Amino acid sequence: MTGEIFAAIDVGSYEMALKIFELDHKNGVRELDHVRHRMDLGSETYATGQISSRHVDEMMKILSDFRRIMKGYGATRYRAYGTSAVRETRDVVILRDLIKQRTGVTVDVLSNSEQRFLDYKSIALKGGQFQEVIKKPTAIIDIGGGSIQISLFEKDALIATQNLKTGVLRLRALMQRVHATRPRYFELISELVNTQLAVFSRMYLKDRKIENLIVIDDYVSPVLRKMTNRDGKAGFATSEEYRGFLETSGDINANAVARKFGTPEENVPLLYVSAILIKCILDITKAENIWAPGVTLCDGIAYEYAEKKDYIKAPHDFEHDIISCAQNISKRYMGSKSRRETLQHIALEIFDNTVKIHGLSKRDRLLLQVATMLHDCGKYISMINLGDCCYNIIMSTEIIGLSHMERRIVANVVRYNHMPFDSFNSSGYVEGISHDDYLRIAKLTAILRVANGLDRTHKQKFRDIKVTVKNRELVINIDTKSDITLEKGLFTNRAEFFEEVFGIMPVIKQKKMA
Repeated sequence: MTGEIFAAIDVGSYEMALKIFELDHKNGVRELDHVRHRMDLGSETYATGQISSRHVDEMMKILSDFRRIMKGYGATRYRAYGTSAVRETRDVVILRDLIKQRTGVTVDVLSNSEQRFLDYKSIALKGGQFQEVIKKPTAIIDIGGGSIQISLFEKDALIATQNLKTGVLRLRALMQRVHATRPRYFELISELVNTQLAVFSRMYLKDRKIENLIVIDDYVSPVLRKMTNRDGKAGFATSEEYRGFLETSGDINANAVARKFGTPEENVPLLYVSAILIKCILDITKAENIWAPGVTLCDGIAYEYAEKKDYIKAPHDFEHDIISCAQNISKRYMGSKSRRETLQHIALEIFDNTVKIHGLSKRDRLLLQVATMLHDCGKYISMINLGDCCYNIIMSTEIIGLSHMERRIVANVVRYNHMPFDSFNSSGYVEGISHDDYLRIAKLTAILRVANGLDRTHKQKFRDIKVTVKNRELVINIDTKSDITLEKGLFTNRAEFFEEVFGIMPVIKQKKMA
């Protein structure tokens, strides 16, 4: 066999799941087995911030069983991730260590943006269908136990994403708290959710027309997968057909719903909550069509692993979505397009021509690119406390596809582009940052500072720049007929920090154009 057996584990809010995949260069990703165990961690964690010892013991047993199944299939690699129920546990470090000691399984914790990005990547396993759907304005609705994520696509690019803490387990817990009967779910959940959706609509929809909804969830999707469109494709429904399904599921008792749609009876309340959420989003977007691709987080985990190992080629440019998301954040905070494009060009030119010196990765290049786009977002709040305002905006704004630590790296790079770097060590911002990440921040900051210094007056004076390393100098050759007296005069302190980090001094050499 030219490929390998890979296992993906999802420690979710309402169930634990294991998928076994066969990966090879010819067939790509092929699912061999799917094992699920229902366990409601979310309701407990969201209410108390802890997982009970009873559930911890049950989790250990299931993970041990998963490990035996993986061994039986001969899995050589695996990835195991915990989502919001684990993420919101107060003693998550202790829990992860306990799991490792008792089961031998390492469970990593996904940030919300990482989780949603993997869910989003899982749709790419549907290949051409995904690409075809997002050619038109589309919203991806990712419904989890703790929250939902709404991501908007236009012209095959991600333009906005927002997380709302209205997941199915949270909403069901609220319904139980107010002693609501299932017939009242529609009215009460709609009232709760529509308040938040109205804010989302004002911020992101405005006059934007959404034609398609892509739904990722564990309850409605299996029902929609039994429906087909006129071309015989599974999982597609019109808005009108979906509303008919919702009315049907609301008018009969739980046992009848379970029999009619082939779902466990204990899942019916969550199916109804999820269905109402989708209906509310359908109303506010006025989308005409719904597609449930029937994917899970495990599919996204397998897709990402297979992509990294070159078993498959991505049909969609996911890195571009990260960049597109950053661009739209910049627009939201009145960032200058010409300024960020100039800064990006200069910073990446320096990065690409000093690879042997800085030793940073392709992923670090992406983080630098994001930093150039968000370098001045804090001006929206304050021109004086620019560094801190930039940091707070970036850390408070989700950039789908970046981990929490990557977002923290970007936020600090932008912050210390505007502030003395030596204040980093005396601030609370350095706490929890590893030695390697500290060096990444320092190196990326040094590059961004030099790039920023070359466009100090924000007038984009340079038609072209070329960067070379000679002896102990970073020679920046500039072709311009503009007066760059200010740029040269104010360049010294930025150049000195670059020399401190990399051991070479940046120097500007100007070639005046005729």
